Amino acid sequence: MENTTVPETIKIKIIATGDVHGAIFPYDFIENEPLNTSLAQVYTYIKEQRSVTSQEVILLDNGDFLQGQPVVYYSNYERKPGESHICADVMNFMKYDAASVGNHDIETGHEVYDKLINEFNFPWLAANAVNKLTGEPYFKPYTIITRKNVKIAIIGFITPSIPVWLPEKIWEGIEFQDMVECAQKWIKIVKEKENPDIIVGLCHSGVDSTYNNRSDEEYKNENASNLVAQKVPGFDLIFAGHDHQEFNMVVRNSEGGRVIILDPKNCAKLAAVASIQVKKDGDKLIDKKITGLIMEMNSCEPDSEMMKRYSDYINMIKHYVSKPIAKFTRTISSRDAMFGNSAFVDLIHSIQLEETGADVSFAAPLTFDSKVSKGTVCIRDMFKLYKFENLLYTMKLSGKEILDYLEYSYGTWFNTMSDKKDHLVLFEVDEKGNDRTAGKFYNYSSASGINYTVDLTKPAGEKITIQSFSDGRPFELDKIYTVAINSYRGNGGGGHLTDGSGICHENLLERISSATSKDLRYIIMRHIEEMKVVSPHAKGNWKAIPQEFWIRGRKKDYQIMYD
Repeated sequence: MENTTVPETIKIKIIATGDVHGAIFPYDFIENEPLNTSLAQVYTYIKEQRSVTSQEVILLDNGDFLQGQPVVYYSNYERKPGESHICADVMNFMKYDAASVGNHDIETGHEVYDKLINEFNFPWLAANAVNKLTGEPYFKPYTIITRKNVKIAIIGFITPSIPVWLPEKIWEGIEFQDMVECAQKWIKIVKEKENPDIIVGLCHSGVDSTYNNRSDEEYKNENASNLVAQKVPGFDLIFAGHDHQEFNMVVRNSEGGRVIILDPKNCAKLAAVASIQVKKDGDKLIDKKITGLIMEMNSCEPDSEMMKRYSDYINMIKHYVSKPIAKFTRTISSRDAMFGNSAFVDLIHSIQLEETGADVSFAAPLTFDSKVSKGTVCIRDMFKLYKFENLLYTMKLSGKEILDYLEYSYGTWFNTMSDKKDHLVLFEVDEKGNDRTAGKFYNYSSASGINYTVDLTKPAGEKITIQSFSDGRPFELDKIYTVAINSYRGNGGGGHLTDGSGICHENLLERISSATSKDLRYIIMRHIEEMKVVSPHAKGNWKAIPQEFWIRGRKKDYQIMYD
């Protein structure tokens, strides 16, 4: 009699977080108020799913865990020797199976991420981050997870645009390769060596490859998750990230295969969930079905076990961010910075000029709607004033390059007005028919140290007239000046120096005359602490003309953007 076996059906659920940005606990340490989403809520959902005996659960993270809230900033830069990183402790406690590396994880510097490689109890993946000395991946390229005879390969990738945003000393010794090329290499290796049943791409990279007017054919595309899905046959499932967008979509690869792309937005608001059903006869794969779902986490209560375990750490961070550092004589708001001269951005300008001794400062509002209130100012307020851990550069630019930088900045933010009824800010219509800013507020960079006007009636590229330096010195287009600028912008981020000033990206490094070893928020905090009493004010070194156009346009657009 012939011996027959009944094919086994195995159910697996892969749950992925991404772009958590320090939202570990249900508390906003910056705004000093509760949050309704966090990893503590995600963990409640995970425990529920793990309790279902008919399925196996795999937990992944898609990068950018180490930046955002003071809870991770403290662990990155202030923790005591021998202390484990809060992210390692929490993710090990939650029993993550694998994670990819994000650009903001690299931003913390070698000292932080090199240590975390050993602190994590799971593999940290980035196949396209390659050690320049060895030619091998700096992090693990992939991992194999087996659940009930089902072999799942997880290949990790990181957006390759890091050298555009971050100074080399932060990523020294690492080359960031094109994701599509790297995926083609590693999927072949994984198939031949591992023969997996399911292949997953864990891509810290966005879905829209044309974002910021880029071409989907561009080499080392910043947002290449969809390109990997379409151009590299073999992936069953792609988890995307980096773009802080929600996606649950199905695409076809170049061989007609079905690929699911899931993107869980950011800050633990959502979880990307892939339900997999595999039918196997022994080691032979007979069938596999995959469906995708994006789950909201705000309906989950924070896990009580997790909250109890970390209660002392939470209280310690609350105490840390509540430390007074100075007094402000007035309230400042990033809202003002969206329309003209503002005390909010000019305070940053003043500190950058004082720290560097530069001729000119460039700075942008890094938060859309943030304020630092009059009265006692604490450490938490520094995260409102300056969101990211950029370094401070001093660069050498010609007068013409400074002018072109400003033309680029204002051309992407201010509209060309034909009368005072027009918009001041450059808007576009979204898919719902609503006005939204065409440019990104964090790329709207103003200048200090020079006096200039912005003619709202002129087209992009012809708006700016620089009269002089603010101290009365003449400003000359053919002379070389020193400029204080953050490292994101100084490395080409936003395109101001490359597309605007026309400097080749390869030549930016030679323009940098100095760079700080500490991040800009730390520098700003130290300056404010030394001042003790701060009277922030708008310098008034530039204005938009005609003034009546600016006044009417500002009032109209303020209501659209904030009311």
